[in-house]
Amino acid sequence: MVRLPGRNATRPPRRSGLPRASKVSETQGSGGNGGGRGALRSAVTGRSVAGQVFVLQVVIVLLLVVAAVVAQVLQVRRDSDMAAQNRSLAVAQSFANAPGTAAALRAPDPTAILQPKAEATRKATGVDFVVVMNTDGIRYTHPKPDRIGKKFVGTIAPAQAGGTVVEHVNGTIGPLVQVVVPVKDAAGKVVGLVSAGVTTAHVGGAAQEQLPLLLAAAAVALALATGGTALVSRRLLRQTHGLGPYEMTRMYEHHDAVLHAVREGVLIVGDDGRLVLANDEAHRLLDLPEDAERRSVLELGLDDETAALLASGRVATDEVHLVKDRLLAINQRPTDVRGGPAGSVTTLRDSTELRALSGRAEVARERLNMLYDAGVGIGTSLDVARTAEELAELAVPRFADFVTVDLFEAVLHGEEPRPGTALRRAACAGIRKDSPLYPVGERIRFVATSPQARSLTTGQSVLEPVLRDAPGWRAQNPERTGRVLAYGIHSLITVPLRAGNLVLGVANFWRSEKPQPFDSEELALAEELVARAAVSIDNARRYTREHSMAVTLQRSLLPRSLPEQDTLDIAYRYLPAQAGVGGDWFDVLPLSGARVALVVGDVVGHGLHAAATMGRLRTAVHNFSALDLPPDELLGLLDELVGRIDQDETAADGSAAIAGATCLYAVYDPVSRHCSIARAGHPPPALVHPDGRVEFPEVPAGPPLGLGGLPFETAELELAEGSRLVLYTDGLVEDRERDIDVGLELLSDALRGTPDGSPEETCRAVLDRLPPQPSDDVVLIVALTRVLGADRVAEWPVPSDPAAVSEVRSAVTRRLAEWGLEELDFTTELILSELVTNAIRYGRGPIRVRLLRDRTLICEVSDCSTTSPHLRYAATTDEGGRGLFLVAQLAERWGTRYTPDGKIIWAEQPLP
Repeated sequence: MVRLPGRNATRPPRRSGLPRASKVSETQGSGGNGGGRGALRSAVTGRSVAGQVFVLQVVIVLLLVVAAVVAQVLQVRRDSDMAAQNRSLAVAQSFANAPGTAAALRAPDPTAILQPKAEATRKATGVDFVVVMNTDGIRYTHPKPDRIGKKFVGTIAPAQAGGTVVEHVNGTIGPLVQVVVPVKDAAGKVVGLVSAGVTTAHVGGAAQEQLPLLLAAAAVALALATGGTALVSRRLLRQTHGLGPYEMTRMYEHHDAVLHAVREGVLIVGDDGRLVLANDEAHRLLDLPEDAERRSVLELGLDDETAALLASGRVATDEVHLVKDRLLAINQRPTDVRGGPAGSVTTLRDSTELRALSGRAEVARERLNMLYDAGVGIGTSLDVARTAEELAELAVPRFADFVTVDLFEAVLHGEEPRPGTALRRAACAGIRKDSPLYPVGERIRFVATSPQARSLTTGQSVLEPVLRDAPGWRAQNPERTGRVLAYGIHSLITVPLRAGNLVLGVANFWRSEKPQPFDSEELALAEELVARAAVSIDNARRYTREHSMAVTLQRSLLPRSLPEQDTLDIAYRYLPAQAGVGGDWFDVLPLSGARVALVVGDVVGHGLHAAATMGRLRTAVHNFSALDLPPDELLGLLDELVGRIDQDETAADGSAAIAGATCLYAVYDPVSRHCSIARAGHPPPALVHPDGRVEFPEVPAGPPLGLGGLPFETAELELAEGSRLVLYTDGLVEDRERDIDVGLELLSDALRGTPDGSPEETCRAVLDRLPPQPSDDVVLIVALTRVLGADRVAEWPVPSDPAAVSEVRSAVTRRLAEWGLEELDFTTELILSELVTNAIRYGRGPIRVRLLRDRTLICEVSDCSTTSPHLRYAATTDEGGRGLFLVAQLAERWGTRYTPDGKIIWAEQPLP
């Protein structure tokens, strides 16, 4: 084993005389040709580095040649196989699709027709055979006539089904590829099969042509490698001339100087565990004794863990060991990996300062990560309280052990903060749940000396590193602050939540577990975190204000209460959207004849504009319903109105139009139990029958309002008493994550779950399936139908004779007596006399009179004329014109509604 010099080793003296290099140059450098031949012999024998390189080059060239030949053979084989397949398939398909092939298969003697064609095709295309067969595989043609009429050898089932068969088989003429394709007639029926095949040997043969070229290229590469190696060897000999003793001594001295000058400790330990070499840096780092060389590493006074590592010789990579007061990173490798002497070499690097720097870098990286997380994790919602919670949750436990956020009351409601008022704790997060800090929701008024009050007043952050020594903080609530200190909380940072010139509140960071108090660097981090959160909280505050205004406007435009009526038992729900307000609305409108209209609509879009448009449409529906129009005609008028609104909005400011609205209008008659429904782009109603069966009636779906161009249609339904009619907007059954078909199925399941439920119970059951805050507005109306029985309806035909008026009055008087409404006899007789007389005089028969006893007494006179009477003031000299004036004075309401057969004039009187 060669012993390298240690720290105290005696270096050998420099040898005198000519260096060995001159001798080498005399022996090896004499004669130009001799040097060249020597270089070549050295390169070829492989005893020099150049020779070894030459041998390696020869091996690589041979491997490349072998790989190229194998790859060429495989490629030629693959190409031959693919060419055979393509040629066979092309010939078979061409022959199968040739004119006359299908007809020849149906001829009495297909062989006579097809055999000459098949042989001509085979010879022209170069395939080995073209065989035509029937669908059972019996050959009609073959290159060898004695095989005609025999069964084809191969797979034909896929071709019989209309497909194509490609097979690789070993035939009598060698490996070949055969293809079977169907022959189809004009109707697409398979009437026969055609097979063509060719041996791969007939399309190959390129490999033998390219092998000489590859071998020639290999020979040239070997020649170039030999010449290049000889040149390199000669060049090395000329430049090095060998190494003499003097040069070796200088190399040795330089090696020794470098070994002891590097700032990394180097140790070499023999296989017997004794220290062979240690440089100066290793002596310094390990504090080794002067006579450490040749001693066992276990006797050098090192700690047990480090000594065991050095004695074991095992591989180690950047293992950190504490040696005295230093952290050393140790790397260890064996020295006998490439035939060297047994033992191990160890390097030592002082990482004490590096570890401190790494710790500071890790802290800085964590703070940057926290700021990044704050940018993406705070402000995910437009809720003020939730945004404050996100700030608190982000900082615990990464920055503080407890975090509290206190906001002015006005901020929580979307208003601007009012300095001087109390704050409310909006968020609190901590490593434990039992802290004595003020809980969430607590109303707090900070004293002037507290850090929070100072921060609110000055707009600057306040650092209280030691809370026990902060009398201003302790004065807030001596009893509570004493419990906080006893709990272990000892340091505080208070940062104002500033958004522009507004101070929204304060964020408090508390420390308890970590013994070190907050410092100025952590104060800067807290300010950065709070600055980002303050912007999000202010955005949420502004949104809350705008949303509250929009919701207030929308609710003011919706019905505050339902009108009194006995026709339908109604329950309803309105849920505003989670974000923004929409244009959903509903209405319940009592009509003449004890009828009731139900309206549900939805304006496209969200925001104040949609809510305002909804109010305009609701007012229009109120006005149109007073005309007693059929549902389809009412929707037609609404369609024109929405179109005009769109045009006016676009012309006014150039913005996009509302793009329409949807609406469903239904009128229920408790006497006939008929319900007339029309819809404009709105979801269909649901109907729950008295037996619990649920269906969605077929109501023609008209276009949304505002598009125009198409009429609306009315569906007539007959509802049994006790049926529940369910109207809703699309927010109930459709959202971004659920298709409308799924929503309708969920609605149907909810309605089936309450077969005998009241409208209120039905509303609750349906809304239980919705998320607490839907993404769109939701309107739901459940109407339980009632029937005005025959005992509360009276009807008489009236002949077109003025004398019949008295008979009608008598019949009406008797019926009022039966109902116990004798007090209304006089006014009812006057009203009916005037209405019936006008019908006889100006109308057309047949004329009918109907009395309805509902919340009011309703008198109706119908005829087949479309002429409507008008109220006017009669002059003193006029003979008529006073009858309708009397009706208007005696009745609570009166009016005219048109029917398909004419009109009805009605009047209502309040019941006594």
